[in-house]
Amino acid sequence: MLNFVWLGLIVLAVLLGGVTGHLQDVGDQAIEAANTALGLAAKLFAIMVLWLGLMRLADRAGLVHRLGLALKPIMVWLFPEVPPDHPAMGAIIMNMAANILGLNNAATPLGLRAMNELESLNRRPGVATNAMCMLLAINTSSITLIPVSIIGILALSHGKDPMAIIGTSLVATGIAHAAAITAAKVLEKTRFYRLPPLPKHAAPAPREKLAVDHPIAPDEARKQTAADQTLPWVPGARWILAALAGTVLGMLLGVAYPELTGWFSVHLGLPGNAPVLVPPAVRESWPHFLFIRPLSAVSLLAIPWLILFFPAYAALRRIPVYEEFVEGGREAFNVILRILPYIVGMLVAVFMFRAAGGEKLLTLALAPLTSLIGFPPQLVPLALLRPFSGTGSLALFQDLVTQHGPDSPLTLTAATMYGCSETTFYVIAVYFGSVDIRKTRHAIPAGIVADIVGPLASVAICRAVFGPF
Repeated sequence: MLNFVWLGLIVLAVLLGGVTGHLQDVGDQAIEAANTALGLAAKLFAIMVLWLGLMRLADRAGLVHRLGLALKPIMVWLFPEVPPDHPAMGAIIMNMAANILGLNNAATPLGLRAMNELESLNRRPGVATNAMCMLLAINTSSITLIPVSIIGILALSHGKDPMAIIGTSLVATGIAHAAAITAAKVLEKTRFYRLPPLPKHAAPAPREKLAVDHPIAPDEARKQTAADQTLPWVPGARWILAALAGTVLGMLLGVAYPELTGWFSVHLGLPGNAPVLVPPAVRESWPHFLFIRPLSAVSLLAIPWLILFFPAYAALRRIPVYEEFVEGGREAFNVILRILPYIVGMLVAVFMFRAAGGEKLLTLALAPLTSLIGFPPQLVPLALLRPFSGTGSLALFQDLVTQHGPDSPLTLTAATMYGCSETTFYVIAVYFGSVDIRKTRHAIPAGIVADIVGPLASVAICRAVFGPF
């Protein structure tokens, strides 16, 4: 299906460009898209080196394996063809956690690692498995606790309550997430997307791979279990982990409830009485609801804590942390080389389509339908562009903030919409490109379901919470 989408965007871009007289812009944007893709790949490479290195430490120390076992019931239902103790399970959990916490810089490298683990179970090279499609559905519709970037824009625009969208985003993303998972589960069983049986003359799978219908875990998974059980701990490891946990808990309380930090500063005779862990702009924008503050603090501390915890945990299990980190980071070279053509191809098609005026044409074509269902016409461009371009949709959102103000119901609805959807086609191109998947099966339809349900749910919820537009 990705072939038809990509070709359709290019054909429409050229035809529309010829009709509207924007062919020069279409050509210029194609070149601009290629340069943009190279810049994105360079940024993604540096981030991947960091997170793939940390992921290798967690993997070698047995932490990924333990995460997979902890959430075994949920993961077995979502990914029934993946053995419960396979490394893919832990990698998927790490990716899901990063998405939920809004850690986009961490979610993509961890998702690529999960996709590569799933590829080790694939007996049909070039064809997406059910587990791969489910992983894409989860990533294109992930539940978001704290939409950090959108809250930051509202705060910088002097919004009275930037955190007001946390509740609406949580509900909207939950609905979109459930819709995407349901669509993936239903579509994988339909006649059009069902996997055909493996041919009888097919060559046996390598030892590191596993047939989808094979009931026995691969050797690699059994080695992972054995390694986790035999890795030695340094003396006093449990006390050190407890001390780390206590330190992070103290920092979490200090960030979530800065009043406590100020109280201790005064009573301990420290200079000043203002909390130093929270920037003033962030502190002023936080509401007084107790249950929102800890969520915000978790998002703020998650990345520093993970960067500390993975190497510390591996060191306590006598893993040579720096050597393993460097070894894991080297994986980023091969991944980036594989996904760069996919990024270039998708961005070229999207940039050309936008330059030709395709976005405006779609908005006009959908105007009768959106007015019929009560969908604000001002939000249609954002809903259409979000699955294709993150930066473009962010620019549209900033323009809405400028036009309508950060506290208008329309702006808060747009903020909720942005937080409950993802750049579906970019994510699919990058994830499947990392393992050279060409037949994406039902991954795109499941993602589109989330892209439709999310905005509709956002409008309905925000109208009920913030009032009419």
